[in-house]
Parts: sequence; C-alpha cells; structure tokens
Amino acid sequence: MPPVVVKPGIYWIGVNDRTTDLFEGLWPITREGVSYNAYLIDDERKAIIDLAKSIKTDEFFEQIEDVIDLSEIDYVVVNHLEPDHAGIIQMLKRLAPRARILGTAKAQQMLESFYGITDGVQVVSDGETLSLGKHQLRFVYTPFVHWPETMMTYEVTEQVLFSCDGFGGYGALRGALFDSDCTDHEFYERESLRYFVNIVAVFSKPVLQAIDKLADTPISVVAPSHGLVWREDPGRIIELYARWASYASAPAEPGITLIYASMYGNTEHMMNAVSQGVSQEGVPLNVFDINHTHVSYILPSLWSNQGVIVGAPTYEGALFPPMAHVLDMAAQKRIRSRTVARFGSYGWSGGAQRHFERLIEPLKWDLTESFEFVGSPTHEEFRHGEEFGARFGRLIKQG
Repeated sequence: MPPVVVKPGIYWIGVNDRTTDLFEGLWPITREGVSYNAYLIDDERKAIIDLAKSIKTDEFFEQIEDVIDLSEIDYVVVNHLEPDHAGIIQMLKRLAPRARILGTAKAQQMLESFYGITDGVQVVSDGETLSLGKHQLRFVYTPFVHWPETMMTYEVTEQVLFSCDGFGGYGALRGALFDSDCTDHEFYERESLRYFVNIVAVFSKPVLQAIDKLADTPISVVAPSHGLVWREDPGRIIELYARWASYASAPAEPGITLIYASMYGNTEHMMNAVSQGVSQEGVPLNVFDINHTHVSYILPSLWSNQGVIVGAPTYEGALFPPMAHVLDMAAQKRIRSRTVARFGSYGWSGGAQRHFERLIEPLKWDLTESFEFVGSPTHEEFRHGEEFGARFGRLIKQG
C-alpha cells in the first residue's frame, strides 16, 4: 500500500507482513498476517511516529520517501521498543542522523540495551507537548500497555491518538486502512480480540487505567501500531478494549467454551453428547479440539466466556498433557474466576481429576461438577453426559 492521508499533514506509512508465521515467535499469523502501522507528520518539523520490523526496512523507507526525503526527518517518536515496532531504528538513525529520538526515560534505557543507541535520544515527560508547526504532539505515558516503557502520542490539532499496542489487532490490511472502508469488520474485531488476549490481556488493569486517563481527550482517530485505523467510529475499538479488559476482574459473557482432547475417540464421543445438552439450553457454545487448534485461537474464547467445560482423558495417571498445556497457558494469561465442569475417560485407573483440580486451583475456577467413565461410554453414560451439559448450560445461563 502507498502512503495514505489520515488527516491533513498526517500520513500512514506502514507496511504489511504476510510472511511471518509466528508473532512474537509464539502466536500464529500465517493466515491472517499483520500490519506494522507507522505515521509521518509533514509540517515545519517532520516527525515519524512508530516504526516497523527490520524485515520490512526497504519497503518502510520507500513509504517515507514517497512523502519526504529521509534527511528531512526531525523527530522519531518511539512509543514502544519491541522489535516489531522499532526494529529498523538503527538503519533509520544512519540515514537520518540529525533526527532526535523521543521516548520515555525507560525507553532511553532500552534503546541502549536493545539497539546500542545512546546519542540523539531525548526523554519526554508525561503530558509534555511538542510543536511541529501546525501540529502539536502530546505524550501520554501508558506503562505496561504492554511494556514498561510504552507511551501513546496524541496529535492535538487533528485529535489523532497514536495508540501503539493499545487498540491494535492482528490482520494484514486488505487494501483498506480505515474502519470506514473495511468490508469485514467481523474479521478485524475477532483478530483484535485474539491480539488482545494473546498480547495485552495480562495487562488489563493498565489498559483500563490508560482508557480512564484518556477519558476527557477528544479523539477523532485511533491509529494503533497494528490493524485498522479507526476514523469513522474511533470509540468502537476503545469500547471493545474496555469490555475485554473488564473480564480480568468481572464476570465474562454468559457463554461456554468446551475444550476437549481425545486419544482414541472415547472422550470425543462423549463431547458430542455434552455439547448437545448445552445446545438444548440455548447457551452460546464454542467447541475446540485442542489437538488441532493452536491455543492462540482458544484463549479468546476462554477469556470472553464465563463457562468452561473440559473434556480430557487420563494419561499415565494425570490429565492428558496437551490439555494441561492449555490450562497452563490460561494461567499464564490470568484467565481467572471462571465456572468449570469436567468429563473424561480412563483405562485401568484414574488420576486426571486430581491433576485437573490442582491445575485450576491457582486460576480460582469454580468446579461445579465432574464425571469420568471407563473406556468407551455406554448408552446410559451418553444420557448422563447430555444431562451434564444441559445442567451446566442452565447454570451459566442463569448467571
């Protein structure tokens, strides 16, 4: 995509990445891709806000030079030092040596640690302003959204919030930069939720603090570092982030996530009966076979839904290891205070239930009911599984 005018004198100069398989080396984006959004303010003094990953260096510089010469850059605002944001900064510093790098005091330390840069760095304070001519920047400290050095930058004249990782999402841009031009809002909102849970959810409290800090700031555009730029309805993505962040400490939505794993099909057969019982109660239900679904796609459902049903067999006297991994990731992402039930098969002895209860203890999940069966389920056990699902569905529906 060529540079795009966001507001008068303000350009998107980002790049799309459709070749990286794992974001942060962990989260799949092979199908979805991701954008590295960066912005240029062309005024009496020229400023670049946010950068890009080093694999996109040439393309990024071409974007800038479609608007101005690299030598004209006066300021480079680094809202965040993670390499998908600032990976090209060493090369940019060589090509625009007179440009001053602006960031928080913590960013100054990290510039040296990550990139060996110590000169030409200027620390900006929380609330400090910088005039570029017609445009004026105000720097807003937002630590742990999602690293300790992170800040957002607000352009006062046009009311544009350059929000860094806040309000961002997965998904390469499909020719449309703005929410007003996007024809698949469902995709970008779904990928924003996945991004939030994968990357930012652990820092839900700082997210809510940042939103509260910006409450009295008029915002006409939310311009994050990844995903759509929200110009028609900027409040939409802020509202979504506020709702998602609230699930860290308040009840989630009245839906159910059923995660299951099966070694030889017995637990899967019972899953069908359990899910049938849930569906009879009209409760929203997401079903995931964890052996065929990366945990990145499961976590958003666990985060958003109050109810969790775990179906997994006993393996060597413990919970089936892939399921234990999913629960460990739920703990890593602090998905707490959910309502849960479990079922599963075993062969010559149990043990999964004891292990499961130990795993969910730090999560503070409320275990309502469990049942196990030996080998292949009988017709009577299938009926029990259906009733089990219906009871749990009613419980979640009632709140």
